[in-house]
Amino acid sequence: MDISALTLFIEVVRQGSFAAVARDRSLDPSSISRAIASLETELGVRLFQRTTRKLSLTEAGAIYLDRIEPLVDDLLQAGAIAKELTGQPKGTLRVTASVSFGLTCIVPLLPTFEARYPELTVELLLTDRVVDLLAERIDVAVRLGQLKDSTLIAQRLIPVSYRVCASPAYLKQHGHPRTPKEIEQHNCLVFPLSGFRSLWRLRDSAGAISEVRVNGNTVISNAIALQHCAVFGMGLALLPDWLVDTNIENKELVDLFAEYEATATDFNTAAWLVYPSRAYVPLKSRLLMDFLKQALDSR
Repeated sequence: MDISALTLFIEVVRQGSFAAVARDRSLDPSSISRAIASLETELGVRLFQRTTRKLSLTEAGAIYLDRIEPLVDDLLQAGAIAKELTGQPKGTLRVTASVSFGLTCIVPLLPTFEARYPELTVELLLTDRVVDLLAERIDVAVRLGQLKDSTLIAQRLIPVSYRVCASPAYLKQHGHPRTPKEIEQHNCLVFPLSGFRSLWRLRDSAGAISEVRVNGNTVISNAIALQHCAVFGMGLALLPDWLVDTNIENKELVDLFAEYEATATDFNTAAWLVYPSRAYVPLKSRLLMDFLKQALDSR
């Protein structure tokens, strides 16, 4: 039995449609349908119930998936391990990150990484949605903030701190807030995520926390866009160090409360490397994670 047909079957289950797998593989959906139909004919059972709105496993399909999925994963891993013995990583490395973090921290590193490993193809998916790593065959994800409990494995990439910042032009026109409470008197540039939009928290060196209600007439769902608006003098912004520290060094922005820790959620925030399995981490994934940790730690 062709392992590629079994792999297609598993991918269709994970992604929930022939069309999604076809898009992912740059194939015509009819070719996926034919491959699954051929597998069903070979097995002599129907694997999927198909309607115009939904694709679901039959009882036989669910039993078959349960038995073959770990076997196919083992076969693919065995092949990958055998190829790793050459010492030179090959193939495709699928990575995902948020748009802002990816553009700011990962894209500038790609030329060095690709020059070091020329036989690797890097597919970088930049999106602010939480990607299903198994369904979309992602090798490594970079996620920000607190991680929810899951079956995924995570390593801390870098700690993340937040800055309350504004441009010199804004401060010249509107004044410099001297206490966290005074932030409430200013126009704030806000992110439409729970917590970020309405409340900022600042903690002083003694551990006292000030909770500040924030309001503003600019709400943007992208951190880089908020960064630009802050530089343009449109208001105060709460932004991560990896995004604005260069602006602060270049005096395009002022860190208004440098003596405080700032956050909209939790003070113990970080960027995390997330991957599907502890049992086997492909060489290409290990190389990328080590590269990112070394490169970003030296920023």
